[in-house]
Amino acid sequence: MEKIAFLDTVHPILWQRLEAAGYICVDLTEDDRTTCTEKLSDCTGIVIRSRFTMNEEFLQFAPILKFIARSGAGMENIDTSYCDSRGIQLFNAPEGNRNAVGEHALGMLLSLMNKLHTADREVRSGKWDREGNRGWELDGKTVGIIGYGNNGSAFAKKLRGFDVKLMAYDKYKEGFGDHFVMESTLDAVLNHADIISLHIPQNEETLWMVNDDFIQKIKKPIWLLNLSRGKIIQTSSLVKGLKTGKILGAGLDVLEYEKSSFESFFEQELPADFKYLLEAENVILTPHVGGWTHESYFKLSNVLADKILGIDS
Repeated sequence: MEKIAFLDTVHPILWQRLEAAGYICVDLTEDDRTTCTEKLSDCTGIVIRSRFTMNEEFLQFAPILKFIARSGAGMENIDTSYCDSRGIQLFNAPEGNRNAVGEHALGMLLSLMNKLHTADREVRSGKWDREGNRGWELDGKTVGIIGYGNNGSAFAKKLRGFDVKLMAYDKYKEGFGDHFVMESTLDAVLNHADIISLHIPQNEETLWMVNDDFIQKIKKPIWLLNLSRGKIIQTSSLVKGLKTGKILGAGLDVLEYEKSSFESFFEQELPADFKYLLEAENVILTPHVGGWTHESYFKLSNVLADKILGIDS
């Protein structure tokens, strides 16, 4: 029987379904990196989230590995070229958390535009400022989605109840436009959007994509959302845009400063740009939880089980 090592904690439905199919599942979630590598020699599968980077240095200890299953959408912690050279199949589960990301993006946008986060805080502190918390309506705005995969299309679906013009750009897809979504170029999005939402993977092409040059090309002041990866936005450029008013507000579920143990980040001297974001009232920050709901926790593992077992969803 084939053995699968679980290096990160995921919903138990994945373990249960794999065991029911005849696999032996091994819990390595409490083991350190060295101990894990010592136990991979007879494993044909690995289940991960983000604890370890799956590169040659690590995977050399798994000589008979057939697949890696990541409970999540992004694959930036996996050396895909090396895995391809060894014929290691890669599974991820963007279908599992796309709805959660779409809802989170909409929630951030409505909170930003209607100043819900500041209004709530002020009322709780005894301040009643109606004029200072006057918001903007989403209806009539143009929303530009960059990246029209699982998450981008899920956000578009959530916007169908609003009277908005929806533009979407995806470098790797075409023919996805319909009566509600206008398939667009990047330049068109930058020229016309009132809101820009990022739903793209982190790779060599997208690293620091939103920089000074990107922001300068934007024709109108925008609200900016990022629910993809933190290093797609150069924080220094974002701060400049916020200070000049080119960016009206930002909803950030991810940050360029993220590490595997981000909690310890606050124990050091924080970068000036990050301090600005923490203090800015037109910025909403969440701790990379856009796709992390009670429902998506189950869906991510269930989707992976389908893919590993070869079941068409």
